[in-house]
Amino acid sequence: MVSLRAFLIASAAALAIGAAASVPAWAASLEVAVDSSPSGLDPHIVTAFSSFQIIDGTVYEGLTALDGDLNIVPGLATGWTISDDKKTYTFTLRDGVTFHSGGTMTSQDVAASLARVRAEATGSPLASRLTAVEAIETPDPLTVVLKLSAPSAPLLSSLSTIAIVPAKYAEDLETLQRTPDGTGPFRFATWQPNVKIGLEANAGYWQEGLPKLDGINFNIVPEAATRQVGLTSGQYHLLPNIDGVNALQLQGQPGIEIADTLELAYSLVGLNVSRPPLDNPQVREALNYAINRDDLVQAALFGAGRPGGPLSPALTNFAVPTSEFACFTPDADKAKSLLADAGVTTPIDLGLLVLPRDSTKAMAQVLQQQFAAIGVNVTLNIPEIGQFVQDWRNSEFDLFVSLNSGTIEPDDYFYRTFKTGGSTNVFKYSNEELDALLEAGRTQTEVAERQTIYREAQETLACDGPVLFLTYGQIYTAMRAQVDGYQIYPNRSLASLKAVSLGN
Repeated sequence: MVSLRAFLIASAAALAIGAAASVPAWAASLEVAVDSSPSGLDPHIVTAFSSFQIIDGTVYEGLTALDGDLNIVPGLATGWTISDDKKTYTFTLRDGVTFHSGGTMTSQDVAASLARVRAEATGSPLASRLTAVEAIETPDPLTVVLKLSAPSAPLLSSLSTIAIVPAKYAEDLETLQRTPDGTGPFRFATWQPNVKIGLEANAGYWQEGLPKLDGINFNIVPEAATRQVGLTSGQYHLLPNIDGVNALQLQGQPGIEIADTLELAYSLVGLNVSRPPLDNPQVREALNYAINRDDLVQAALFGAGRPGGPLSPALTNFAVPTSEFACFTPDADKAKSLLADAGVTTPIDLGLLVLPRDSTKAMAQVLQQQFAAIGVNVTLNIPEIGQFVQDWRNSEFDLFVSLNSGTIEPDDYFYRTFKTGGSTNVFKYSNEELDALLEAGRTQTEVAERQTIYREAQETLACDGPVLFLTYGQIYTAMRAQVDGYQIYPNRSLASLKAVSLGN
């Protein structure tokens, strides 16, 4: 029998056949190949990775930022002070920062951006991250003061995810979806639907000497094999955030380098707990027992990852090991017993909405088989990305399987996702005890106390919450050897592209 690795290496060799004998002269623009088109480009509205990777840190920036090691560093604010009661944050803005459409960024733009995220009419998935903000003051053009209702441990991290846009878009929810306008090192140039999005260098960027590229072209290439051939031939310079099987196929190819890291993003099955029988905690626990997460890692991630609980293992200060959750040990008999105790008659018929990505489609097929073993029949629905996002937002699903971005701060994920009425609580889940924990987690500033709080929150969510937590993957970026200065980020951001240059 031919081993998987041997098969993949042979496949990679086959892909390289017919590649150009010599790589063409490098252009000053970076050619990036990605698997899908964005669903939009408004940084306060979009949720899909396909949007995030194009605009985060390239077109848009926040008051704070994360470096490659996930440390909070200054962004559009040069620094900040925090009052003794930890309820007043005063930010000093960079002087002379300009927007791509013209005009200097001032405190009024910052205040308008934060208000836009908080506005109910915007429907921003980031709104929950600013619920502690009681008032925003702008005493002068370069000073922003945030008054909080209570201390907020995650605030500085949250602000790294909230882009600053011109105040003129405060009530405009259409323009930025098609024509982004930020302060970042690259500015929007062109969008050919399902073909390419082009960015060009921002000649007026505030950070001296950056960007080093003339531009970036995000080529929309759905087929993994086509992306790989394009990289080996020199048509593309970089394939960001690819999975283990694609990385293995490219490993060792002439002129190709691979970077990797354990990511913060997580795969999950979300449950609409307003729909019977998913409203029953025993049913949700049974579904957990039906899942063999090691099989998912092998089948969908080709071994490049690990089973994951509510928080990424990369968050060593907070994540509870999955070995501590009984329901993470596969047990079909236990699952059937729980369904019987819940008074549920099998077979159960449910629909599974699937994010249209290779890894999530593979997971959906494995899950379909695992659920069938306990009498749960699942029908797969794999729409295009725009329809997936719409159905997800509107809670039009029994189950969905997806890949979601993670952050360094548990509150950024838990509060908006699991708090009653949270901005991304599409599960319609409500748990008063968990709500109290999440409120305490964002106001408590002592690390040890927060660890205790989030341990209890994870224990609450792991087995009978509205999510079946699946895996955390190793992510890879494949690039031509001529790409200098690229750093892979665990949160999938391509912010490091501003420091990238192309050699000969």
